[in-house]
Amino acid sequence: MPGGAVARVLVDSPLPQLDQLFDYAVPERLADAAKAGVRVRVPLRSGGRIADGWIVDLADTSDYHGTLSELEDVVSAVPLLRPEVWDLARAAADRAAGNASDILRLAIPSRYVRVERSWLAAQHDPGPLPTGLPPIPGAEPGRIEAGLERGERMSLAADPRPVRLPTGEWVGAWAATLAQAAAHALAADRSALLVVPDYRDQEQLEAVLAASVDPRRVLRTDARQSGGDRYRAFLDATRPDARIIVGNRSTVYSPAARLGLIAIWDDGDPLLAEPLAPGVHARDAALIRQEQSGAALLMVAHTRSVDVQRLVEIGWVHEVAPSKHVRPRVIPTEQQATPEPGSARIPTLAWRQAQEAVRDGPVLVQVARPGNAPLLACDRCREPARCAACGGGLAVPREGGTARCVLCGTSASGWRCTVCDGTRLRAVTVGASRTADELGRAFPRTRVILSDGERPVLRVGPEPALVVATRGAEPIADGGYRAVLLLDGERMLLRESLRVAEDCLRWWSNASALAAPGAPVFLVGVAGALATALTTWHQADWADTELAARRALRFPPAVRVASVTAGHAAVAHTVEAVRDLDGVDVLGPAPADDEGLERAIVRFDYAAGARVARELRAEMIRVATERRRPVAGRPVRRPRVLRVRFDDPDVP
Repeated sequence: MPGGAVARVLVDSPLPQLDQLFDYAVPERLADAAKAGVRVRVPLRSGGRIADGWIVDLADTSDYHGTLSELEDVVSAVPLLRPEVWDLARAAADRAAGNASDILRLAIPSRYVRVERSWLAAQHDPGPLPTGLPPIPGAEPGRIEAGLERGERMSLAADPRPVRLPTGEWVGAWAATLAQAAAHALAADRSALLVVPDYRDQEQLEAVLAASVDPRRVLRTDARQSGGDRYRAFLDATRPDARIIVGNRSTVYSPAARLGLIAIWDDGDPLLAEPLAPGVHARDAALIRQEQSGAALLMVAHTRSVDVQRLVEIGWVHEVAPSKHVRPRVIPTEQQATPEPGSARIPTLAWRQAQEAVRDGPVLVQVARPGNAPLLACDRCREPARCAACGGGLAVPREGGTARCVLCGTSASGWRCTVCDGTRLRAVTVGASRTADELGRAFPRTRVILSDGERPVLRVGPEPALVVATRGAEPIADGGYRAVLLLDGERMLLRESLRVAEDCLRWWSNASALAAPGAPVFLVGVAGALATALTTWHQADWADTELAARRALRFPPAVRVASVTAGHAAVAHTVEAVRDLDGVDVLGPAPADDEGLERAIVRFDYAAGARVARELRAEMIRVATERRRPVAGRPVRRPRVLRVRFDDPDVP
């Protein structure tokens, strides 16, 4: 194109046919402001609309031979879309057959004009780099430091103990490992991204970093911040200074100068799986970014996920041996038929140990769910009891009486199990509130603390207390818990999911790691391989066995999967496009919901991932661009539905 610069723009749109770069002419009035990475507004020829977009690149000429439309406006002169973030978004979207603009919407926060203006006018002083750092704990001295220098991909089993900081605050030992690794990267004038599931983990990391890193070098990004604070932190991350950026799953997309480390805590936590399209897991995005940037990757957990086990097995991730094998004192106990009166389903041995331990400090009781009503199951086959009218769970009301459905309220009188034809019910779990009430009556002189999603408690002191917490909501205790009771294990394992055993082992391991050294941890009602893995603290061996079983059955993560949801004809046409590819097989279709949709599962080897993504992406564009002209005398047809989700976590 003669005369004038050309801007290559990604339009911010969920439509798959618009997921490409479009050329626009840069008018003279915007020549100074139009830079790569800025947010712009551009015209769309269809309907004369104006859309938001990003300038990805600038060029002198265009391959388009017609007259280019001009940029409408430059929204912000600050280049927010960094080249490395664009490369990551494009690669992650292509892997999941999604739109790059959907990922950028997660990566770049909404603009706040007042914040941007004050940020541009402010004097910038990032503070000094850390010096004189101690060795990174958790592994042999120098091992992780060497991995940082080489840009190595590492997996480390976390030390399962709470540690005390010089400030007197207690955190998990894993937090000290991640924070010190980030501090070492920063000391080399390189940025670090620390990705954690939620704010509880974030608080622990920041507590460790406060002791060794200037606070101006640490940026926080999470949903609890106001929009303005989050935007300011993002603007700070675009500066050329090395930073430590701590946050949730979207932190993996943050801009970072001279990235030296990406660290993920507990990658198996469902909170790290992105629910919004295209649904790229933080672990997968981190693996892509590590390969693009050459930074080191460190994945730390008490329980190694089966996904990481596959990467270790193929040699893509290197296993880092812990400095020494430390394990909690886990005691598996079978559920008693007649527990102690008022003991809230706690076996006699665990009950007596808890009575003794609570005299010295806090005792943790982990339960499966919040609330009061006990859920029921068949007494013969232990299958969860379902309402015959609507399929909801059956539970006993808080005030007592006959069991009924928690959804429609239908009485369970005359209930019969659909699996074994049994007629007797048994309680398989009691909510946190009811457990707290029972323990409060059994320990009348002891303070009872309840922690769940609605009433979160972050920390408890060393004073005697009974802490009843749902899984994942356990507070940190000063000095560690004097005893830990893991209840409702049988109920947790009843959940219908491929990953239920892996999730349970992770929940129990994380709770066990909160115990004081030598304190007893009682696993109630669970035996077999899971109990053995927790007792011996050899979760990696269990993950290896689980991976072998899934490989034999062609289940994830031994293979990848993509779910295809649409009407019968669309599903058949879509899966036909990939059925004949090498390493691909199709399951289904089966009914997906009440709207007449069906779902098929496409399983494929990792080597076939790029081809499967291209073919399914082409089908999505074909369906989205179908012409739907109205027929005289007939209502306008609804657009056809075609949903494709790679690595779908809802696939059981």
